[in-house]
Amino acid sequence: MQPDLHSRALAAHALHQFRTLSPLTHCMTNEVVQNFTANTLLALGASPAMVIEPEEASQFAAVAHAVLINVGTLTESRAIAMRAAVEQAQRANTPWTLDPVAVGALEFRRRFCLDLLSLQPAAIRGNASEILALAGMRGGGRGVDTTDTAAAALPAAQALACRVASIVVVTGEVDYVTDGQRTVSIRGGDPLMTRVVGTGCALSAVVAASCALQGDRLSNVASACSWMKQAGEFATEHSTGPGSFIPAFLDALYNLNAQELA
Repeated sequence: MQPDLHSRALAAHALHQFRTLSPLTHCMTNEVVQNFTANTLLALGASPAMVIEPEEASQFAAVAHAVLINVGTLTESRAIAMRAAVEQAQRANTPWTLDPVAVGALEFRRRFCLDLLSLQPAAIRGNASEILALAGMRGGGRGVDTTDTAAAALPAAQALACRVASIVVVTGEVDYVTDGQRTVSIRGGDPLMTRVVGTGCALSAVVAASCALQGDRLSNVASACSWMKQAGEFATEHSTGPGSFIPAFLDALYNLNAQELA
């Protein structure tokens, strides 16, 4: 079965809801991308927070609208804090999202991510090689970069979504969002986005925040992917390279409106 294209009208509706709620998003993310992730959420209208101390992380997960777990710069102490936050999120019915950065390449993070899957993530967002590795179909990737296409990883994403009862997003030239039964594709974006550190990690934060919205979670997560791809296209048209892309991208997110999306 071919994936359905995500409707821009649905993306417009979700954006209105997103800005009305302004989801408080607890980002336990890697050190490389914290600033860019926070600014991405702010530009879209969310409220970001980065709390990493284990006791505080657990407390904050109970009051946040959503939690992001990104293992890009995972350490033993961060793993303790992240697990504490996820356990509290589960108790508080706070949706949490996993970004399994480089999970196929390194054993410590592979074990940690596989362990977290039993705690019911609302969403998982990764590149093709990461999703393949997390699904147990094969490892790989080149560090944080994928060596597989998103389309090739779609069956793994669908199987993982069914097994974990989660929304799985596999990103690439085309993004695929699936709950194992339904799958939608989101086209757009630009290769320049891969030349800027943190666009994928920031997307994971937006996916996490979108899981706090009312309505169909698959549609809301697909909308998050759509917002980022559209902003990426606009930023590419109004920049001359990675340096000028970042401010243009943040401006594009800030200026997205429902009428343009629809």
